[in-house]
Amino acid sequence: MLRTLLRSGGAILKNTQRTNQRLWLVPAQQRWASSLPINTVVLFVPQQEAWVVERMGRFHRILEPGLNFLIPILDRIRYVQSLKEIVIDVPEQSAVSLDNVTLQIDGVLYLRILDPLKASYGVEDPEYAVTQLAQTTMRSELGKLTLDKVFRERESLNHNIVNSINQAADEWGIRCLRYEIKDIHVPPRVKESMQMQVEAERRKRATVLESEGQREAAINVAEGCKQSQILASEGEKAEQINQAAGEAQAILAKAEAKARAIRLLSEALAEQNGGAAASLSVAEQYVSAFSNLAKESNTLLLPSNTSDITGMVTQAMSIYSTLAKPSPRLEGRPSGTPEDRREDSQ
Repeated sequence: MLRTLLRSGGAILKNTQRTNQRLWLVPAQQRWASSLPINTVVLFVPQQEAWVVERMGRFHRILEPGLNFLIPILDRIRYVQSLKEIVIDVPEQSAVSLDNVTLQIDGVLYLRILDPLKASYGVEDPEYAVTQLAQTTMRSELGKLTLDKVFRERESLNHNIVNSINQAADEWGIRCLRYEIKDIHVPPRVKESMQMQVEAERRKRATVLESEGQREAAINVAEGCKQSQILASEGEKAEQINQAAGEAQAILAKAEAKARAIRLLSEALAEQNGGAAASLSVAEQYVSAFSNLAKESNTLLLPSNTSDITGMVTQAMSIYSTLAKPSPRLEGRPSGTPEDRREDSQ
């Protein structure tokens, strides 16, 4: 008897689940069952579903997935709640932003029933209530933002809508997991002005980048000129230093050569017949200097006896002899003493 009753109950349950499928009303965005499962004493509850049972019109218990037994006539399955994540398409609606721009926005709502008891007795149609709450919350949140911030702060807008829905839906046993804005439709004129603004912003960026490039180029050119001038001045300075050092070395070399020549000349004059050789050299220089008159200047200073070469040579030799004689003061004491200056004054 029990086996026959179980078989009949399972068959009736299968036929009920096949024929009484839950219908979806897309325009109203709500789900509801056309007919509830019949109490066949032995019931098999599918996974991720919660069946709310009333006994004599009062809540009795919630059937868990698997095998369950009910008392006929007294027990009745009143609500069937799905514990899966539910996706609801929020229909397109109009909203006014903070800067008085009318927007057309639609979204997607992700829900899950956490408490089947609250979802059954807390609100008449929980999914429809959450959908309406999402629409009103979206309008209020968009009214706090300008048009530019709506596009930039899209993620924060979704987060604020989810928090607002959860605060109100907590009494209904429903948890809003996510809310995503699908499309934002802007009026054509506003779209054109936004496009013009974007183009102007891009032109501005291009102009700024071009000016910055020109500035960087000018700075680089100036830095290059500065470095080249510095290097040129340092090169000129090094050249002058090297030239001065070379001239100083040349002067020292000439002075050393001249001093050596004078030492050699003094040694030669001290030898035998050195005076005659010196006289001959002076005479040759005198004649050579006289022959160069009027070649480098128009001013001439001629002696009175230019035709007497012998007299001029004699005169040059006498001058040399006078210069060659030792001074008496040089043999005594230095000429720079106060006694010498006193004798000269006498």
